[in-house]
Amino acid sequence: MQQSLRDLDRAYENFFKKRAGYPRFKSKHNHTQSYRTNNNGNSIRIVDKKIKLPKVGFVKINQSRTFEGRILNATVSHTASGKYFISLCVEMDKEKLLHPNAGGKIGIDVGLKEFYSDSNGNTIANPRVLKKLSKKLAREQRKLSRKMPKSKNRKKARIRVAKVYEHIANIRKDFLHKLSTQLVRENQTIAVEHLNVNGMIKDHRLAKSISDVSWSEFFRQLEYKAELYGGELLKVDTFYPSSQICSSCGYKNTKTKDLGVREWTCPKCGVHHNRDINAAKNILYKSLEDKQLF
Repeated sequence: MQQSLRDLDRAYENFFKKRAGYPRFKSKHNHTQSYRTNNNGNSIRIVDKKIKLPKVGFVKINQSRTFEGRILNATVSHTASGKYFISLCVEMDKEKLLHPNAGGKIGIDVGLKEFYSDSNGNTIANPRVLKKLSKKLAREQRKLSRKMPKSKNRKKARIRVAKVYEHIANIRKDFLHKLSTQLVRENQTIAVEHLNVNGMIKDHRLAKSISDVSWSEFFRQLEYKAELYGGELLKVDTFYPSSQICSSCGYKNTKTKDLGVREWTCPKCGVHHNRDINAAKNILYKSLEDKQLF
């Protein structure tokens, strides 16, 4: 209740300062529910394999990671698939979180065919999680649509659909976290292209594929992890023609505007380019150039 009042006070404060709309009640009809509680007088603590929560007592947990620091608050959430999670907000010394990196430099060009190509000549395949599990998802959704409203069988079918969605999200998150962690550990400087993902999703032909590949989440993870590892994430302008410029001599080949051109040879210096790897090299060069200018 105390936290709910604090949230209400903050909501009204944001409304009167025109940072948000008028406060609304939190829906109890959504399948994902949560509440947050503060740690007052060591009311939230972990003992052995249990966590103490205010008004609840000790609850058995599977702890995903250990930590050092003072617990500020805990958020208890109930997912659509019926699982419960507790997220802890912990106050820690920032210096203890920092880790060294290998000091490399890399440019990344993301795409739909390949998840990304980098300036070192490597390509990472797009996992296409949603596409691989779309048949299973459609099958479970058809079963759900046949169930009687408010029946027990409908509730069971809804949970099965939620588990498929959860499985898709977990595979995607695991892929992005492992990849972003590897990049920030190996590189001091990571250069990417600033993409207007919200604008790109408006193209109904590519919206599903762009949502599945999760570029925004990938860039978000790179940004905060780079800070933890003492690195930096640099971004080049959206309209920078990275695919058209020869990374060896700087010649601009306008014929590569055609996305069907996957490889090309520079008319000026004769170097043969892979479209995406060449773009990744240009993104790295441009980001370092812009950094020196500022």
